[in-house]
This record gives sequence, structure tokens and C-alpha cells, in this order.
Amino acid sequence: MRFRGKVWKFGADVDTDAIIPARHLNTSDPGELARHCMENANPSFAKEVKEGDIIFAKENFGCGSSREHAPIAIKASGISCVVAGSFARIFYRNSLNMALPIMECPEAVEITEEGDEVEVNLGKGEIINHTRHKTFECQPLPPFMQKLVESGGLMGYIKQKSGLQRELKPK
Repeated sequence: MRFRGKVWKFGADVDTDAIIPARHLNTSDPGELARHCMENANPSFAKEVKEGDIIFAKENFGCGSSREHAPIAIKASGISCVVAGSFARIFYRNSLNMALPIMECPEAVEITEEGDEVEVNLGKGEIINHTRHKTFECQPLPPFMQKLVESGGLMGYIKQKSGLQRELKPK
């Protein structure tokens, strides 16, 4: 799983209300959530983010309340993956359940600036900052977690493992 894109940089302790404000939680429509993604942290984000861009953030990204809407909003906005110094535990799990690729790499976050062009290899645990000509080694996303993301999240993985996906396809 490899991703290449432009970086959007955020600081430490970005909570789920900054990712998707509570006033927008009356819907679970990914497109509607994407229109309000990160509006409390960067009001221009939703209008300017491009498909394939990557979020970099300092430690404790996704802290606050447990809402699956946060990774859904990020993914629906076009972000291909999130790299952080660390993630709040429940956000980490919700991201994988919703098929949002994530990676922890504090060193890469410190050096990388907004607008840099980076490449993330989840399986290898490598981040290449093409703008700054630096390569960072990180803990790769474990193979099982990669399968969750590749399957479309926890529900997709369960459907594949149970054989429901085959049964649901029209004959």
C-alpha cells in the first residue's frame, strides 16, 4: 500500500471535533461530512484538499470523543492516508475499521512541512519526502491491519472472510 501526495500539516492534539465538528454529526453521508472536514482546524481545507493528499500531524491526533465520522470525513475528503507522531487509541482503531490508512512516524512529522510532496509505503514502513530529499523508516502497518484497509474496513473484511461477498453478488 503506497500513497503519494501533497501534505496538509496540523499540530498536536487535533481532536475529533476539529476533524468533524459535532454540529455536523446529524448525518453519516460521507460527502456531506467531507464538506466540513477539518473546518475547525483549517477552514480552507475542505475546499482546497485534492484527491490523494496526505495529512501529517503531531502527537495525539484524533483525541476526544469516539466518533467514526472523523475517519469517514477524512477519507471522503480525498485524503489517502494520515501520518502522525501518535494517534489517540480509539481514533487509530476507528480509522482502520473505516479503511483509512494511518502510520505513526514522529521523525517524518517533525521534518515535513505543509505542501511537501511525500510518498508513504505502509507495508514497508517508509516515508519519502521528495521535497526535502529525506527518507524515514517507521513501524510498518501490521499485515492484518493492511488487510482491513484493503478490504474496505472491518465490515468489508468480515464479509470477505465469511463468504458473504460472494453470496451478495448477482448471478
